[in-house]
Amino acid sequence: MASPDKKCFLLRIDPALWAELERLAAGELRSVNAQVEYLLREALLRRGIAPDHKRAAKHKATR
Repeated sequence: MASPDKKCFLLRIDPALWAELERLAAGELRSVNAQVEYLLREALLRRGIAPDHKRAAKHKATR
């Protein structure tokens, strides 16, 4: 079941990349969705960007 506090969007992805994400997710006992979110957070942190949960909550409240 989708979490009501999470943003939902459509993503078109290469089948070979999807297969690798499935393999990686299974190896780390995550769903592919959770694995993608984990990898995105990891990539942001490598760039010195931490998700701002307060700003995201404010943005959601103004919509």
